[in-house]
Amino acid sequence: MTVIYSNEGAAREAVYDDAASTPLSNGDQTAQPAASAPSDSAVETADGLGCHAGAEQLKAKASAAGKSEILDRYAEDYPVGPHDQPQSMCPAFGSLRVGLRMRRTATVLSGSACCVYGLTFTSHFYGARRSVGYVPFNSETLVTGKLFEDIREAVYDLADPEQYDTVVVTNLCVPTASGVPLQLLPKEINGVRIVGIDVPGFGVPTHAEAKDVLAGAMLNYARQEAEAGAVAAPKERVDLPTISLLGEMFPADPVGINAMLKPLGLAAGPVVPTREWRELYAALDCAAVAAIHPFYKASIREFEAAGRAIIPSAPVGLDGTVAWLEAVGQTVGIAQAKVDAAKNAMAGAISGALSQAPIKGRITLSGYEGSELLVARLLIESGATVPYVGTACPRTPWSDPDREWLEARGVRVQYRASLEQDLAAFEEFDPDLAIGTTPVVQHVKERQRPALYFTNLISARPLMGPAGAGSLAQVVNAALANQSRFDRMRNFFEGVGEGHAAGVWEGMPTDRPEFKAKFAKQRAAAEKAQEAVGC
Repeated sequence: MTVIYSNEGAAREAVYDDAASTPLSNGDQTAQPAASAPSDSAVETADGLGCHAGAEQLKAKASAAGKSEILDRYAEDYPVGPHDQPQSMCPAFGSLRVGLRMRRTATVLSGSACCVYGLTFTSHFYGARRSVGYVPFNSETLVTGKLFEDIREAVYDLADPEQYDTVVVTNLCVPTASGVPLQLLPKEINGVRIVGIDVPGFGVPTHAEAKDVLAGAMLNYARQEAEAGAVAAPKERVDLPTISLLGEMFPADPVGINAMLKPLGLAAGPVVPTREWRELYAALDCAAVAAIHPFYKASIREFEAAGRAIIPSAPVGLDGTVAWLEAVGQTVGIAQAKVDAAKNAMAGAISGALSQAPIKGRITLSGYEGSELLVARLLIESGATVPYVGTACPRTPWSDPDREWLEARGVRVQYRASLEQDLAAFEEFDPDLAIGTTPVVQHVKERQRPALYFTNLISARPLMGPAGAGSLAQVVNAALANQSRFDRMRNFFEGVGEGHAAGVWEGMPTDRPEFKAKFAKQRAAAEKAQEAVGC
């Protein structure tokens, strides 16, 4: 596919700059068309099926309501493992963050009020500076189809081309299960693109993959625009062939990758998910795509439809960088002499960085960002022993080079890892340090062992090339050195009870397991009664 640019982008430059952070509105900043305020019944359908129902019930309801094609696609793109989906945050958080980070993009949620509150709270906690639109509903508007009309009205109200390029509408669990047909929304209103997606917790396993749901939908829209005619040029264009980068990463990493590609006569293209619509065209207009995060299956499908080759793995560590540069050269058709020169230059710089920042210790690693295998490679090349890597994301062909490299070094790689598997790995391997999700970190620290939260302390650092080679040593070595502090805390709190005996007592309190058994039976009976009435 060839992308042809017009001069529209230059003509609208001032509009982009002036409206970069324009909120939906002032005050509460919510998009609420005329509809009944949500009540206790707002999360229930006519037959009592609500957002608290089991995944299988919701899937069956959604299929019966006309969502079977979407759910089948999600099942193919984001398959779960032998157990249920991993314990991650609401998946819609991922697609919501993608929309909130894009300039001139309005975001509207359709779902239960409690879900919308939680998602907006978490988004703003993570630094979102823009509002989230919400279309409230109740049982009547949901069942009669009035909710769709309310969404349509809200979209028409928001579609102001002076403020927005795009309005994104997202169905959460209940509207998806009820078959609210966002695909029937207009594709464009007043020149503003309308993108409707379903991101139910029973169809999309992790928030990382939900990023792909929206990124893939936007790439599909942009690809069709580019195939139909000239499109707006990106603000910054390079004369070199580009490698688009798939997957969110630390801001310094694209700069580092660009420096690696320059000796090959290439440049780093946009990072997908992008920060504005015009970057989607530039991302499609590339020589190849680097699947830095290998689970973006919907996005990869759009790139392949545009005729772009996909490069697996990432330039992480010595072996990873050398292999990745070789793959780029072969994919794009770069002379071997140029590729060898680039590999030699990077190998020397990375070897030097690794030697100056060694890591010694046994580390287990788990997370839900999608870069866990890359981090494990970097830790091992830094000198650490890593017996276990767990990731909430699925296995794909584009992570196979990393998996094969790790398994060749005796690492157990667990895709779709559950919390129980991550905790079992800690107990089995007894590491000096555990890197993982919040509940893993809590469990490990309760065992008086150092632990680091992956998302905030590990993925918030550069990983690629020479910059990434020494980036983990400081925080990891500092954590490894903390064992003496945990020993002192254990000694200080020795004698303090746990569980029913938590605290300091004059004499040991009596445990009453018969009370626990009694209330456990009552809870089980109540749950069985709820299932019997279909709640």
